[in-house]
Amino acid sequence: MTDTAVAAESTGIAAAQRPENACARLPEYRLYRVSGKDPHKFLHGQLSQSLDEISDSHSARAAACTPKGRTYALTLLAGDGDDVLLRLPESVADHISQQLNKFLMLFRGTRMDRLEDATVFGLWGQDSALALSSDAASLASPGDSLSLDDGKLIRVEDTAEGTQRYEFWRLQGDRQPAVDLAGAADWAAADISAGVPELSPKTLEEYVPQMLNLQHIGGIHFKKGCYTGQEVVARMHYLGQLKKSVFRLAVDGTEAIGVGTPVLAGDSRVGEVVNSVRFDDGHQEVLAVIKHTALAKEPWQVEGHAGQVSRLPLSYAVPEQDAS
Repeated sequence: MTDTAVAAESTGIAAAQRPENACARLPEYRLYRVSGKDPHKFLHGQLSQSLDEISDSHSARAAACTPKGRTYALTLLAGDGDDVLLRLPESVADHISQQLNKFLMLFRGTRMDRLEDATVFGLWGQDSALALSSDAASLASPGDSLSLDDGKLIRVEDTAEGTQRYEFWRLQGDRQPAVDLAGAADWAAADISAGVPELSPKTLEEYVPQMLNLQHIGGIHFKKGCYTGQEVVARMHYLGQLKKSVFRLAVDGTEAIGVGTPVLAGDSRVGEVVNSVRFDDGHQEVLAVIKHTALAKEPWQVEGHAGQVSRLPLSYAVPEQDAS
């Protein structure tokens, strides 16, 4: 492990020199297995993703919503035989599982169990994935996945800088990728670069999935049929009512920016931070949900932080922002 990686892992500060071939253990995630009689049918009625698309070789992101279309879960799904695996953030996993269990009671013979001994790793670079399986070269696009003897290897979104990324869900055993170690903060920075948001206790049920750019990372299937909150999600899609979305920002300064911190245009609040990370060179990056009308009011500020704010690219296009 490099000195920089040691510092990042121990302080929770990401390295400004971003990893290119490394892995990070991610204890902030839990894995769950949905199994039994109707795992696909149960999840199909609760998630924005079509469970017909989930298989041993294909994974996908999804949201779970309230009846009003507000997102209370963002998850990554993977197939494991007849079962479905879900990855959930530790900080809100209990809340999400409680919500899903309200509907699970309607599906006798179907179970949702936490995998107590499972571990999630984030991987940078194809070489790190090849260290786990020579078949990793076949994972050409986000969502492509492999079933390994001890777990799942999943291609996820590249960073905006072009670094390939993967997740290794170790379901059994103690294998760890034989590459340089990085910290969980480095993975949080990579998610921000890729434009992949995550929910926390402060952001539960605050946003419709499209406000979190989920449609641009394959997390919404608009032709799958009914699920909880689907009417609101579909109406926003088909009527073009999306008025805010996720932006990636760089902010000068070392004072930590908390989730929910307002983004300002002059004296007006135009958005709020949903994810943030500090770097060891004295700057920070955030994902923030911001009104599209604020594009005509730049430069922006982050409330309570005097540092300069600048927009950074995501790993995908957001046409709604360009049209505003």
